[in-house]
Amino acid sequence: MIEKCIRSEKTITTFVTQSLEEIRFWSRIMKEHAYFLSLGFTVDQTQLIHEARQYINIFEQIEEQISAYNEMTDPEVIRRLNIQVYQAAVSIWAYKRKVLGLILECKILTNNIPLLVDHTSREAAYFAKRLKELNTGKLRPLPEAIIKENVFYLKIMADHSKFIGHLLDPSERKLVDQSREFSNDFDQLLFQAQDLEHMRPQSETLPLLDQFLDQNRVSVVSLREFKKTAKDLIEACKIKSNIPALLADHVFREANHFLHIIDAFDEHLTAQKK
Repeated sequence: MIEKCIRSEKTITTFVTQSLEEIRFWSRIMKEHAYFLSLGFTVDQTQLIHEARQYINIFEQIEEQISAYNEMTDPEVIRRLNIQVYQAAVSIWAYKRKVLGLILECKILTNNIPLLVDHTSREAAYFAKRLKELNTGKLRPLPEAIIKENVFYLKIMADHSKFIGHLLDPSERKLVDQSREFSNDFDQLLFQAQDLEHMRPQSETLPLLDQFLDQNRVSVVSLREFKKTAKDLIEACKIKSNIPALLADHVFREANHFLHIIDAFDEHLTAQKK
């Protein structure tokens, strides 16, 4: 009975901690997405800019709100918080899809390229999904989701590589070439992951998943270091690009986040081997 209570308390603490971790990370990402989108609109697209700024305020308020919470916060408060933030994530997702539709239907001309807008909407959908999972008792992404999670993040990393190459000045030839190499590398990793996903559940063997995570980790670490170098060069004004320093830091943080997820899955696989 005592052991059951301890497990129950640990689960509650994990629920609170993971909820706050997800909200802290993704609310900042959503706020920055709104900021980046607002920069890409033309001066006459005042309504879209206004909406983007509203989302900046919404997610800033969420960041302020959670600063008062910690692992000792009442789980029911966190459950209600997850619902509140879920609604904000779904709302910004709808806004991003609206913007994407306007661009693809040639109803607006903007510096926000379609793949970038789609990319940000996929992340909003992922954030909303995680909050919903947390409130239904799914804490860390389930082990059977290893392949699916990697498919999502490999696509994100491939997109980042393409955005960096697109926003660098063409005269930065070496960096442009490097970004293209990373784009090709992550496209191939994504295709491999999709092949494994199509072979599920038979493909979910320990040896295959172990090799899958190791291979992905090597490439993500390499890309993270490239992003770190690019971020440092941009902040020091040593390269020519249209990449804001905040965007460079943004994509660097997302690579770090992916590595944390890979490590969590790796720990699970290691425990299964014992």
